[in-house]
Amino acid sequence: MFEPTLMLTHSTPPIEDKEIAAHQAQFVQWLRSVAPYIHAFRNKTFVVAFGGELVMAGGLDSLIQDVALLRAMGMDIVLVHGSRPQVEEQMRLRQIESHFSEQMRITDAAALEAVKEAAGELRLDIEASISQGLPNTPMGNARISVVSGNFVTGHPVGILDGIDFQHTGVVRKIDAESIRMSLNSGKIVLLSPLGFSPTGQAFNLTMEDVASAAAIALRAEKLIFITEAPGILNEKNELQRELTLEDAQRIQTIGQLDHDSEFYLKYAVRACRAGVSRSHIVPFTLDGSMLLELFSHDGVGTMISYENIESLREATVDDVGSILQLIEPLEQNGTLIKRDRHQLERDINHFSVIEHDKRLFGCAALYSYPTDQIGEMACLIVDSEAQSAGDGERLLHHIEQRARAHGLEHLFVLTTRAEHWFLKRGFKKASVDDLPAERRRLYNWQRRSLVLIKKL
Repeated sequence: MFEPTLMLTHSTPPIEDKEIAAHQAQFVQWLRSVAPYIHAFRNKTFVVAFGGELVMAGGLDSLIQDVALLRAMGMDIVLVHGSRPQVEEQMRLRQIESHFSEQMRITDAAALEAVKEAAGELRLDIEASISQGLPNTPMGNARISVVSGNFVTGHPVGILDGIDFQHTGVVRKIDAESIRMSLNSGKIVLLSPLGFSPTGQAFNLTMEDVASAAAIALRAEKLIFITEAPGILNEKNELQRELTLEDAQRIQTIGQLDHDSEFYLKYAVRACRAGVSRSHIVPFTLDGSMLLELFSHDGVGTMISYENIESLREATVDDVGSILQLIEPLEQNGTLIKRDRHQLERDINHFSVIEHDKRLFGCAALYSYPTDQIGEMACLIVDSEAQSAGDGERLLHHIEQRARAHGLEHLFVLTTRAEHWFLKRGFKKASVDDLPAERRRLYNWQRRSLVLIKKL
């Protein structure tokens, strides 16, 4: 009865088995690709802020599942929720008219009760979602505890342009020490948009104010706003995926953004100016947007950083391991000849690399033949995750600049698979006889690489 099974093991695998194997390989490759991010983020503090609009849209459980995953990876999480639509609902139920000035709610005593009711209900909903632990769900075996309390001290906005904002307040202080103690004991900390004064008064705060103040006080690695806005758009309505602090401040002065985007950007900039490494504005309309923003090269929203997170620089010995990882898949499929660590360490001064958020995504090397006033660009590699981001173009341009600085007039490449990419960028077909004599002697006739040359 076992004979057919034995025969199958020696025959061509059925199509469905190949599909399963391809799916498994893809999963393993993806998991390995996110590993550097997990290592970099472990034990770092993330402040994750979201508005009541996300809850109204039914996105709370999905968000909490993603937060639980981050916590399982070792990140310390502070959640900050907003409640604007819930407050409006409470105001309607109480037949109270809303009043605003300077884009802030004027919170009288009746409105403050609506704010408290809305915040209280939301806090309970969030705590209930965090408490889920059903088997065969993303929250299975999560066992996460959440802590909330009077961590935020507030004070009144006061009177602006003759208008008394009454119980509307701003953050005065965050009890970072108590929050840190809770985080160190493995808890998620939940902050509501309410602040309290030493005299026992309560103030209606904005979620953005609380989140940015908490991120600053905790020296957080990231402040993440999960919003109804898609991110920061330019004048062509295109998403700005990365902004330096300088770029973000320039956009603020232009005044081209809609109210919501402008408000989020204001507090993202505030956090970065005060030392938070990265601020993110990502849309809640995309399921898993926070994970995609954190664990993919380009992200799905807008990231603001104190400085440009992408650098194109000359390689050092410390980059050898990362370059070997980039090279390995192309060596295995025959695109590149094999280089061992010793050879790479010896040649490291020839290499340039593109680094994105402390992770290498591309490299290229320049070997000069000054007698012939020509150089070879070798080992041009861009990680598959970043190949649509233009990193190959930037590396090529950089190598060309290096070649000109060495007084070279031509640049050549040897390729077996990327002919059309180079032809589109100004290279011309040539022959082995056009190579420098020294390089011609080392030409591998078994590989029969194409020779392409570009005049600089």
